[in-house]
Amino acid sequence: MSVTESSSHYQNLEQMSLMELLQGINNEDKTVPLAVEKSLPQIEALVKVIVTKMKHGGRLFYIGAGTSGRLGIVDASECPPTFGVPHDWVIGLIAGGDIAIRKAVEFAEDDTLQAWKDLDKYNIATDDVVVGIAASGRTPYVIGGVKAAKEKGITTACIVCNDNTVLSSEVDFPIEVVVGPEFVTGSTRMKSGTAQKLVLNMISTSVMIQLGRVKGNKMVDMQLSNHKLVDRGTKMVMDELGIDYSLANTLLKKHGSVRKAVETFNKNNIS
Repeated sequence: MSVTESSSHYQNLEQMSLMELLQGINNEDKTVPLAVEKSLPQIEALVKVIVTKMKHGGRLFYIGAGTSGRLGIVDASECPPTFGVPHDWVIGLIAGGDIAIRKAVEFAEDDTLQAWKDLDKYNIATDDVVVGIAASGRTPYVIGGVKAAKEKGITTACIVCNDNTVLSSEVDFPIEVVVGPEFVTGSTRMKSGTAQKLVLNMISTSVMIQLGRVKGNKMVDMQLSNHKLVDRGTKMVMDELGIDYSLANTLLKKHGSVRKAVETFNKNNIS
């Protein structure tokens, strides 16, 4: 039996008090970052390849089903507003299509051919990287997708929560984060999902930093899509240039990003 399907360390959950339930879930969650830490060398190897590929015009694709697919879509969708990159730099695909983001599509994950059809719509090529996400490591949709991609010379990777899975054996860069049995037996939306989210955070954030989309520790290319972000951006410009809020706000709105506001101000003052 795979680790993700093994029995919970906790019994008779329905007889526990609310606080006992919360403490049990919290105790299990505490183990997740330690499991991720063991996989840092695997994550590092993948990020290096992604950065190299993206510097040559490649893109990053995530494919998954259920919770895993949704996590990939979340990570992909947050890259443009966070780092100011085009929407086609990081792309998340889920078994069953966009409707599956909100509602489970029966048996969509069992189609071994559909993932490649989904990827092929984007004219995927050898400069791209495909990361299959599946806690079990045996989801047919994901296995079929990475297998087809690898056969066509495309770099492949995976994020799984079991050792020695079929999916891991099919990819170039396996990332295995074994978090142990779930609090509710087999509910991989819990610890496994948290582990996948942490790894995805690491991948996309470190890639974007390596590609120059962060300066210092600031999101200098973030999209100014609401008042909170405009205020945050204004304060970044203030700190960087040593000017007052009003001028920083004017520069930010004129140039559309922290990076452009700072660079233009410095250029004009130097010249």
